Amino acid sequence: MNVKIAESWKARLADEFEKPYFTNLVEFVKNEYATNTIYPPGKLIFNAFDKCSFDDTKVVILGQDPYHGVNQANGLSFSVNDGVTSPPSLKNIFKEIRDDLGIPVPNSGNLERWANQGVLLLNSTLTVRASEAGSHQKQGWEAFTDAVIKCISEQKQDVVFLLWGKYAQDKGAVIDGTKHLILKAKHPSPMAANYGGWFGTKHFSQTNDYLINKGLKPIEW
Repeated sequence: MNVKIAESWKARLADEFEKPYFTNLVEFVKNEYATNTIYPPGKLIFNAFDKCSFDDTKVVILGQDPYHGVNQANGLSFSVNDGVTSPPSLKNIFKEIRDDLGIPVPNSGNLERWANQGVLLLNSTLTVRASEAGSHQKQGWEAFTDAVIKCISEQKQDVVFLLWGKYAQDKGAVIDGTKHLILKAKHPSPMAANYGGWFGTKHFSQTNDYLINKGLKPIEW
């Protein structure tokens, strides 16, 4: 199956695209785009892979669903388009970066600048129906993104995995903790973060300290 995904990923995930579940997933997604309003726009479904090649990946941030509001989702987990108000979880991420590293909260919630530095902003499910959170779960995306995580864990070394919330932590069970750094925290959503376990975790400075220790360039958060 010819999937339009960045070549560095295509070579490593080619076998996945030939599996029956992925064929069924493609048919489901095509039908959904033809009959409903789906986010992100079709050309941005694999944006996380287009903006961050396999070779460049040194940090992985796992999300769950794309945002399901108008003009929010851009194919990068937790990220929104320029000019769109940052959702509560993203606001809390920026607050923690400010407290951790002294970096002012940015005006834009577009995290493409992170992706360009080697941060794979990966949602578990890559598409969603407008105003219907979770509407594309259990259709095959989770199996695909599990394969992506396993590929990174097995074929790379010294990657930082940021697992926020139980969902991400469960999904990260396939990661080899002897080869990579796994950092866990509560989810940055207000429902979780405001009860402790998110603010003060200092994941961003820990990530950079680890990368520097491994001879890699730190992320400009």
